[in-house]
Amino acid sequence: MSDPSRRGVLRLSAGTALLGALALAGCGRGDTATATAKATAKSIDDKPATGTVNVWAAQGDADVLGKVIKPFKAANPDVTVKFTLIPNSEYYTKLQAAIAAGKGPDVAQFFPESQAQFLDPSILRPVPDGLVDSGAFFKSLWDAGLVKDVAYTVPWYAYTYALVYRADLAKKAGVEAPTTWAEMVPFFTALKGAGAVHGLGADNGWDIFNGQDVAMYAWQAGGNLLSPSGSWTLDTPAMVDALKYNASFFSSGSADTATPTFLDAQPYFVSGKTATMITGPWVLGQLDTAAKKTGWTAAHVATAPLPAGASGSISFSAGGTWGVLADSGNTDASWKFVRYVSKPSTQVAQYSAYGSLPAVISAWDAPAVKKQPLLDAFLTQLKNTKAFPQVGSWQQVATRLGKEVETVAKGTQTAEQAAASIQAYAKTLGTGAE
Repeated sequence: MSDPSRRGVLRLSAGTALLGALALAGCGRGDTATATAKATAKSIDDKPATGTVNVWAAQGDADVLGKVIKPFKAANPDVTVKFTLIPNSEYYTKLQAAIAAGKGPDVAQFFPESQAQFLDPSILRPVPDGLVDSGAFFKSLWDAGLVKDVAYTVPWYAYTYALVYRADLAKKAGVEAPTTWAEMVPFFTALKGAGAVHGLGADNGWDIFNGQDVAMYAWQAGGNLLSPSGSWTLDTPAMVDALKYNASFFSSGSADTATPTFLDAQPYFVSGKTATMITGPWVLGQLDTAAKKTGWTAAHVATAPLPAGASGSISFSAGGTWGVLADSGNTDASWKFVRYVSKPSTQVAQYSAYGSLPAVISAWDAPAVKKQPLLDAFLTQLKNTKAFPQVGSWQQVATRLGKEVETVAKGTQTAEQAAASIQAYAKTLGTGAE
């Protein structure tokens, strides 16, 4: 199971500083540019691809692409695909600099939770008509690449959050996985009674990740992060409820505001210092290693969809996407490459090679994926996800929200005060739509 580097490129903290210089998306996407984008989204034929396609991607899921696309190269003998793999922590920074210098690749990997700044016809070409079936993908992943009904990216792999918990301790305590907010703290308390030091191993980096988590809870509480007109709506009752819900994990003693750190999460879980994680599917492939015992995960772990708030069990969509740069010198072959890696069979091959979960829904029916019972909860959750706001300032807003989350969790500020603070901050940044 792949690790999308939770503290890597897809949650930019420093790289966003370059966005202003690049004048990237989120600011002033006019109707004229949108109309032009739609007009240039021409269809791609089925003839063999030719020429050279330069592909940039972050290290990780893309490491196996050379192997995965061998059938593509066999069917297109006159095309050369050159991969440039860049460390996660440097990827967006280098990509932004290359775009600004006019030296970008033909095809680039993006991340749906942090790609908003690139969704502009001056940077990316619109997805050609008929290239893929938009309905084949998890809806929120496709929606993450849309601006004014123009698609700029095609989903490649998917992930979302669900509950990963110690099934052995839950069985000992005689409890089932929680299905509502009200059941969460009692569930954690029961796991503590069964021997865990803390019921929940909560992320406490107090950064963009915490902000994204609370945004997810706000959706569950019935809130929206943006109004229909595109203005921030972060001081709503739903956001206050989300902040209080998250804080209850700490005020109840279910979680610790200081530990575990990110790198300690799996060892703590295996040792029983914590008994639940709200996390992505990549962790499942790491627990046997942390336990130093093959089969430990299958014997000790279960998964479940996120407990529902007033508006249900909603998570966020994340993963990887592909886009073709506006100044690509070989757009025809580039789109044919993107079309190939978006096929269900290719996505199953990618899963088998690296554990990247398919963004194409039908690929989950393949035996290689379907035989993994711990993935069922993630499939259920992926069908009930939303995309984070596709505006250039979202990364900054989410980072600031993470800091406000800390103050509420530690009791130094009320949820109402934190919501008002993040709304005021977000308003100063704007969205490009106000």
